[in-house]
Amino acid sequence: MEDILADRLNNEPPIFRGLGNTELGLLIKVAVAVWLPTCLTIAFLLGKVIMGVGAAMMMVLLTVLIGGSLFQRIKRGRPDFYYQHYMMMRNKVNTKENDVIQYTGQWGIGREE
Repeated sequence: MEDILADRLNNEPPIFRGLGNTELGLLIKVAVAVWLPTCLTIAFLLGKVIMGVGAAMMMVLLTVLIGGSLFQRIKRGRPDFYYQHYMMMRNKVNTKENDVIQYTGQWGIGREE
């Protein structure tokens, strides 16, 4: 029973389609940053600005639904934080600034002699 209790303490719980709170927030922010100016510009050119706001909200909802499904597919069967580490390693190949390991010094297992 005790080993079941501490299974997911260090992980963010999924709240929507396998997305954690930070992932969902980031997805919504990116969707709003992309779709609001795009839809408002198109609606302004057509003379229907309020329709642009409604279209932007619909596109943000669709982006969250489709993005959540894509994240489910990416995260399925992989260890926790797999894609974050993959992206960090991919962006930092052959450079001196590697953010994956930020600690320098003596590494130990916590035992004293």
